[in-house]
Amino acid sequence: MEFVLSELTDQVLTARAAEKSLFIMGGGTKAFYGNHRAMRPQDDHYQLDMTAYHGIVNYQPSELVVTVRAGTPLAELQAELARNGQMLAFEPPHFGAAATVGGCVAAGLAGPRRMAAGGVRDFVLGVRMLNAQGVIASFGGEVMKNVAGYDVSRLMAGSLGIFGVLLDISLKVLPRPLEEVTRVFDTTQAEALAHFTAWRSQPLPISAAAWVPDGGEGRLAVRLSGAPPAVQSAVTRIGGRELDDAQAWWQSLREQTHPFFDRTRPLWRMALPPTAPKLDIGPMLLEWGGGQRWFSGPADAQSLRTVAAHAGGHVALFRPAGQAIPAGGVFHPLAPAVATITRRLKQELDPSGLFNPGRLYPEL
Repeated sequence: MEFVLSELTDQVLTARAAEKSLFIMGGGTKAFYGNHRAMRPQDDHYQLDMTAYHGIVNYQPSELVVTVRAGTPLAELQAELARNGQMLAFEPPHFGAAATVGGCVAAGLAGPRRMAAGGVRDFVLGVRMLNAQGVIASFGGEVMKNVAGYDVSRLMAGSLGIFGVLLDISLKVLPRPLEEVTRVFDTTQAEALAHFTAWRSQPLPISAAAWVPDGGEGRLAVRLSGAPPAVQSAVTRIGGRELDDAQAWWQSLREQTHPFFDRTRPLWRMALPPTAPKLDIGPMLLEWGGGQRWFSGPADAQSLRTVAAHAGGHVALFRPAGQAIPAGGVFHPLAPAVATITRRLKQELDPSGLFNPGRLYPEL
């Protein structure tokens, strides 16, 4: 891998010397995400392919930590963890077989278990990255108690590669639950939100909770995970009926293969307080106990942003699918203080604006 690393460094230095932008690419399964458009022959920039830089660097199951190269297929890492009864607890979406670990961290997207386990950045312990000067910098470490540079490591999650090239990533892993059961209920969206509120005040081992507009009024699903006695006690308490083929159903939400996620229609992602009431803006799917809400269909970005802000959250155009990119980009505008900090961080780590310009916000 030293030869591959040398090649990557040379490409960064070549792009810098030529004053050309450098777009970082893994498996390309999340190329739709962010302020992205396909490369054209006339574009004056380079592409940095990370897929050759792959492999697990260090994995000690007893330590619950794995260090992996950014170009490693996500499925390969998860298969190795599964052989040892462990998992990436944030349940990352793949959106395709070519998904890589670097893309997983750079996108910062988490699946249904995020409501209980936390997001991607909560599991990043350390990173090694290549900066715009062609220098390899390390932040954080490989142990859960390490704090040196920890915040910088976490900032790489969801940064869409604008700060530098992720090389090696140390992630905290967790044991797989001994038992999982999914219970379902026929409910309206308002009733589902009431259930979510009631369950949050109870000691229930809930690892995922979602409401989908499946036929009739809708379907609420709650996944219970943990020790068998705790799971069975929770089943008795909440009732409902068992969901057949639950693993495939949750996967359809994670990978957005459920019929709700019609890829010919624009898809908007709202992050809201779970206590926010029902929003009457059109067809919606709720995840994370109401904390993440999906809206499918064309819409005016400013109107949706106003609705989300009034409810205490924010909204992003997750998958444009023909929808015009909103002014200022697909993501909700940053608060002034956060925008200032983000610009300073970009200036510190990538002063020449080399990496993925505009991918996160047009001005970065």
